[in-house]
Amino acid sequence: MLRANRRTFLIGTRGSRLARIQAESVREMLSSLHPDRTWLLQPIRSEGDVRRQASLVSIGGYGVFVKALEEKLLADDIDLAVHSLKDMPTRLTEGLEIGAVLPREDVRDALVSRGGQTLDGLPKGAVVGTGSVRRRAQLLAYRNDLAIQDVRGNVDTRLRKLNSGSYDALILAAAALIRLQRTSAISQYLPLPLMLPSVGQGALAVEVRANDEEVRGLIQPLNHPPTERAVSAERAFLSALGGGCAVPVGAHATVSDGRLHLQGMVTDPDGERVISDSLSGPAAQAEDIGRRLADRILSRGADQILGEATSVQ
Repeated sequence: MLRANRRTFLIGTRGSRLARIQAESVREMLSSLHPDRTWLLQPIRSEGDVRRQASLVSIGGYGVFVKALEEKLLADDIDLAVHSLKDMPTRLTEGLEIGAVLPREDVRDALVSRGGQTLDGLPKGAVVGTGSVRRRAQLLAYRNDLAIQDVRGNVDTRLRKLNSGSYDALILAAAALIRLQRTSAISQYLPLPLMLPSVGQGALAVEVRANDEEVRGLIQPLNHPPTERAVSAERAFLSALGGGCAVPVGAHATVSDGRLHLQGMVTDPDGERVISDSLSGPAAQAEDIGRRLADRILSRGADQILGEATSVQ
């Protein structure tokens, strides 16, 4: 049951420094919009935070970062939750909805190397750390002479592992490094044709209870329609493919002058078979564009790649 006569609202967030920075940005915006209310952060530990050494695939994918916050939302222990949109499953938990999508940060992946080398400058056999099957596959498609190894932990932990010599380079989301004010560590922003980002990468989402009309109204001004439509197309693309974190899928949509352009990609885990395509149309038809692009890529052989990936999970 929703608390009556609320003047204080609790914002759920993961406990990592990056998550707190992201949630704090939302808190500041809401405090500015609604100074007559009090907005407080409520850190919550997710299974993904607790089991930092396990691979994402083994503990259920990126959704593990979202589940604990959703449980608190459904229990009315918090009033809203701030997520990295790329962590959110395409099928939301019943009773919850995305109430706002904030303006998107840089969508690209970034290379962070100990010696400052670019991707082309890394020596043969260089050890590159990433926890993403998508990044692994696209790296191998471009340079199959690299040694790709799994890495877990938050951004600061990963950077410490790099500096200790465990890896020669890391691939991280540029948006995370920007928000953490660690852009000086970036050796190269990887171009989109080479490294298509994860669905929703760089965007923040505010999740709320579907029946909480008060909070839905309070956060609505945070929503950025161009970003919302772009990520809606990407999420529809991923949903139509049936992909998750165990399947290398990349997508990126842009909106300009009422038109939406969507690029999508599916590859096998070793980057040996890459199927990519793009589609444009009215931005108002974002989800339909995502589904139609998925159908095109499936018809070109992605269904076989996805089937093989599912069979080995």
